[in-house]
Amino acid sequence: MATAYKPKNILITGAAGFIASHVCNRLIRNYPEYKIVVLDKLDYCSNLKNLHPSRSSSNFKFIKGDIGSADLVNFILLTESIDTIMHFAAQTHVDNSFGNSFEFTKNNIYGTHVLLEACKVTGQIKRFIHVSTDEVYGETDEDAVVGNHEASQLLPTNPYSATKAGAEMLVMAYGRSYGLPVITTRGNNVYGPNQFPEKMIPKFILLAMKGKPLPIHGDGSNVRSYLYCEDVAEAFEVILHKGEVGHVYNIGTKKERRVVDVAKEICQLFSLNPDTQIKFVENRPFNDQRYFLDDQKLKNLGWSERTSWEEGLRKTMDWYVKNPEWWGDVSGALLPHPKMLMVPGIERKFDGTDTGASAFSLSASDSRESHMVVPPPKNNPSTQKPSLKFLIYGKTGWIGGLLGKICEKQGIPYEYGQGRLQERSHLLADIQSVKPTHVFNAAGVTGRPNVDWCESHKPETIRTNVVGTLTLADVCRDHNLLMINYATGCIFEYDAAHPSRSGIGFKEEDTPNFTGSFYSKTKAMVEELLKEYDNVCTLRVRMPISSDLSNPRNFITKISRYDKVVDIPNSMTILDELLPISVEMAKRNLRGLWNFTNPGVVSHNEILEMYKKYIDPSFKWTNFTLEEQAKVIVAPRSNNEMDASKLKKEFPELLPIKESLIKYVFEPNKKAFSG
Repeated sequence: MATAYKPKNILITGAAGFIASHVCNRLIRNYPEYKIVVLDKLDYCSNLKNLHPSRSSSNFKFIKGDIGSADLVNFILLTESIDTIMHFAAQTHVDNSFGNSFEFTKNNIYGTHVLLEACKVTGQIKRFIHVSTDEVYGETDEDAVVGNHEASQLLPTNPYSATKAGAEMLVMAYGRSYGLPVITTRGNNVYGPNQFPEKMIPKFILLAMKGKPLPIHGDGSNVRSYLYCEDVAEAFEVILHKGEVGHVYNIGTKKERRVVDVAKEICQLFSLNPDTQIKFVENRPFNDQRYFLDDQKLKNLGWSERTSWEEGLRKTMDWYVKNPEWWGDVSGALLPHPKMLMVPGIERKFDGTDTGASAFSLSASDSRESHMVVPPPKNNPSTQKPSLKFLIYGKTGWIGGLLGKICEKQGIPYEYGQGRLQERSHLLADIQSVKPTHVFNAAGVTGRPNVDWCESHKPETIRTNVVGTLTLADVCRDHNLLMINYATGCIFEYDAAHPSRSGIGFKEEDTPNFTGSFYSKTKAMVEELLKEYDNVCTLRVRMPISSDLSNPRNFITKISRYDKVVDIPNSMTILDELLPISVEMAKRNLRGLWNFTNPGVVSHNEILEMYKKYIDPSFKWTNFTLEEQAKVIVAPRSNNEMDASKLKKEFPELLPIKESLIKYVFEPNKKAFSG
């Protein structure tokens, strides 16, 4: 196959899902010289097992995260030197879109917008392949003999296809306005192994395997075109290498089948009587009668469908018969109208046994939804008002995501704030809607990908870190609400009174003395002003660490990827131990200023020695001086020891930093990595 375009480092979004996993596995198999980075938030219809053929390859890397996180996307593009994006990540099930349309807007439009903006900012992308759907064309006339071609009008008829059309408009606009090298694909229905059984063919196969009725919406006369997944993966391979920038390509087939006929053929494969096995149920609000594509443009690039319908259906059936537990409990997906699968907060869980990845005790999800209500304990009446309810700001951030997981574990109802911190009316609306007992502020600008960003984006940094935080504190005071504010300890640096390795740490009452970065200036400024608010509990976090060593914001993850590191002792925050303590502080209604770190200090080299001992015995690193570091960063970095005696007195069980590192980070990961 000719390779007019030859990528080097490809980011595939949503590749733990159905179609994209087949594309990823194919590229890994056929092009070992390409580096493939997968970004997937592991939603309910994703499964890391789909990527099993690629996991052992040296040119494969998986990152759990949400395309809606601008910080994460920018970080990946820069650190992985991404030159090509294949954007598959999306919510795709039409039934769900009728019951949860806002979620489709968030994932399909906003997520795409974040990716496009990151491409514009980094300026390094040579191909952006956007994966859309045939449904953007709307319904095709029943008697049409020519399918929709790439220039046909877009007339979406359901919330899902409308969001995909909206995303296409953004892609087109970024191509025209900023010269982004975009290509769009619109495909027919795809089927085959690994597909989540909310889709018709795997749903019918699994139901037939159990001898249960096959539900058909309406009368089953709707016509669809079906392509086998490997043929579609080959189509993307062709488009990647031969597709022209600025063009749209239909991925389709002329072979059409009525839904009821598909059900009958599946019944026949399992020797079931279609007359008794098929059950006609209420139709969806709008069910397009037919989608029909003209795929000649793609064929001109050299692609053609290889797998017959009969062969593909047989392969698919054989796979599901051999792998009935691939998706675990899918009883909800097998319902006639499985709208509830997208209840906010549901994510596919995974562990080291399933995936070969670490079974982390805390794993932040930037994709945490805006609303989560935990049912009350069974021994309480369902009508009893909960004693606690948290309103959390920072839903796309690391700490904000972890707070949601802690609330779920403890059975504390919570919701994420929808408003922008600097907009007082938005915050008032949130509080009136949620009616919280406590407010947590984990929002803030730290920089993309680090604090150097703040040096060239000072108004934006002030707007969030100062104006937004003060506005939230003021609104909370007006409503007699305690605000837990996650701040930073990067406002101090070693000095004559607090020399390095002396054991003398900065206390809560000490005046900040580090002004080397604009980020630190804003945090010190707002901390001083917050002292006037007696309803605020400010927690100074430093160099946060968690057991999730795949998270790019984790201090250990950062320094283990650097070419060179300095070696300076610092106070640090082990989130696995301290974030639950912050929730307890809210329960105790603690206020004022707190150094929110583990007691003691640990140096870069000491952490990397632990990393080498527990995780990777072959790991090596090189040190350099602060003077050498200064040549490769824009803003100086804070180094200090903080006195955690106040926190230790309140929580005597708090571990020293090195003990906490071993207990919460390295020991759990040692077991996972050794497994």
